Amino acid sequence: MIPNHKTNFLYLSDILPTEHPEFFKRFENVLNECQIPFAFLPDTKDVWAADFMPVQTGEDEFIQFRYEPDYLMDTPENMATISDVTAICRAIGVKPIKSELNLDGGNVTKWDDRVILCDKVFRENAKLSEDEVFEELMDYFNVKEENLHFVPEDELDFTGHVDGMVRFVNHNTLLINDYSQEDEEFQDQFIAAIETTGFDVIILPYEPEDDPTLVSAVGLYLNYLEMEQAVIVPVFNLPSDKKAVEILTQIFHDKKVVALECTELARQGGILNCVSWNIFKAN
Repeated sequence: MIPNHKTNFLYLSDILPTEHPEFFKRFENVLNECQIPFAFLPDTKDVWAADFMPVQTGEDEFIQFRYEPDYLMDTPENMATISDVTAICRAIGVKPIKSELNLDGGNVTKWDDRVILCDKVFRENAKLSEDEVFEELMDYFNVKEENLHFVPEDELDFTGHVDGMVRFVNHNTLLINDYSQEDEEFQDQFIAAIETTGFDVIILPYEPEDDPTLVSAVGLYLNYLEMEQAVIVPVFNLPSDKKAVEILTQIFHDKKVVALECTELARQGGILNCVSWNIFKAN
């Protein structure tokens, strides 16, 4: 597997600068400050590159899962935002292995030899048994049974993605949201799932704004961008910003950590990890 800390090149949707111009100006300045090289994916239909692009499993190995998320299949307008990933990959010279499993990139968080997903993957592949889905994921990710883990879907996140719930810090440590103010039943299920992994845990502030549409990701610090060069942390002009940046600066003490104001982008349902397809490229 290629975890985030080993990635050194960033691809962004070609419509990000026009869809979110003020955010992109700030983002571009930080990328240049951190000396992160980037390029644009051509002919994209939305800005959430991490979700529709393939998952990198090796230096020249990519898995292109089927991208038909339930939150985009409900109306023709939403379906029109699904990019032609095959054409995009061809244009940038990536030749992925194709899978019929329906899985968003935002629902995969990984380390060298272990992976965590939200259990939504079973619901979105209901034609297969859970055992069949599990076996296929083990094969595609080349991980042992004991290193493939699942957490329950958060009903407050319409995407059902894991990258807003848990991230790897290192081989034995996870970073999770402070869900202490959330539904008690969900808390219990989530913590029980995390405990089964056997990993140590660090808790990050989580301050979601009151949004009846359940779209806003404001207050979700866990959706940071981690690369070899730096860690870029979303902030939202909230009191909890300072604590979140301090915790992540301590965790990633061996690299540059930069805060980036992301409120505008977050109110569209995603943040930094969502817009970033960061991969390892050999020199």
